[in-house]
Amino acid sequence: MIKPLEDILVVDLSQFLSGPSASLKLADLGARVIKVERLITGDICRTLYVSNVKMNGDSTVFHAINRNKESFSADLKNEVDKAQVLKLIESADIVMHNFRPGVIERLGLDYNTIAKINPSIVYGEISGYGKEGPWKDKPGQDLLIQSLSGLTWLSGNKNDGPVPVGLAIVDILSGAHLVQGLLAALVRKGVNGKGAKIEVSMMESIIDFQFETITTFFKDGGQPTERTERNNAHAYLGAPYGIYKTKNGSLALAMGQIPVLGELLGCEKLKEYQEIPSWFDKRDEIKEVLANHLATGTTQKWLSILEPVDIWCADVLDWKTLLNTEGYKVLEMEQEVQMSDGFRFKTTRCPIQIDGELLVSEKGTPILGEHTDSLIKEYKL
Repeated sequence: MIKPLEDILVVDLSQFLSGPSASLKLADLGARVIKVERLITGDICRTLYVSNVKMNGDSTVFHAINRNKESFSADLKNEVDKAQVLKLIESADIVMHNFRPGVIERLGLDYNTIAKINPSIVYGEISGYGKEGPWKDKPGQDLLIQSLSGLTWLSGNKNDGPVPVGLAIVDILSGAHLVQGLLAALVRKGVNGKGAKIEVSMMESIIDFQFETITTFFKDGGQPTERTERNNAHAYLGAPYGIYKTKNGSLALAMGQIPVLGELLGCEKLKEYQEIPSWFDKRDEIKEVLANHLATGTTQKWLSILEPVDIWCADVLDWKTLLNTEGYKVLEMEQEVQMSDGFRFKTTRCPIQIDGELLVSEKGTPILGEHTDSLIKEYKL
């Protein structure tokens, strides 16, 4: 399979999660990604642990987002090393970074400088909060931006206080947005030959992610965000939307008509809520009735009643259970990759399919500086 970004060269100056997650997507789409890392320590993500699990000397998160790349080690404050990187960039189609505002200019690798040596370059950068305003120098860290953005008031129940999403969701979203911008710029470059500068901030990405609820907030006059007292899964949706405990597990219920659910589940009390507005205005009491009733039966019992009549519901699985389901196995989401020293590990593949083919690659994570010498020779650096 010829992947769509084959022959596209990416020089990736980024570290941590947001930028590297973007360059991983480009690599999986066929681009050649050269990861520029500092000498000795490399990308700090090599030692940024999400658990006490290490793989082949580096963190699991580093391996997860930096497979399928090459590593070029350099000291960007050293003029000789920087000259080599600039020479490499002359041949690049894309350059990207996620330094704080002002750092890239001090290094002499900003867009205006790069565009002079490579006018058709597509240049991408991720910042925490943009280049202007009082927050521009704050650390662009996922939890901090979740907390500032209002996101933490959408999960959990009413009395739980702020609840963050348990993943680096801002990093991953901003990386995805950068990829969208870079690919759009590549299309334009193919039309008129012009390069572009693509800018994404993590704060703008997570605000955009909340576009539905923020639009509602604008329309309703800025009413406070109110989560339900129990079983909350969406601060703005009415009952029954949520996850409920059953006799042997949990059941997820999406939108549905409350009297219909009462009839199907054999819950007389639910039949009293005939008016649609009540499903919002009285959602706390509806959810309490529903939760008490669902706790009397097993998940399988309720699924066997609701699924045949197309009520939107689902079992609630952990990873161990999910990985053993046929629904997961048929997706073929796993792949095994191998590093140059022979170390192999299992990870997920790119979720995109092209012409019915999966985007997979057996190329593992690079050892720090592994490709420096060969790249110096190849590009006469």
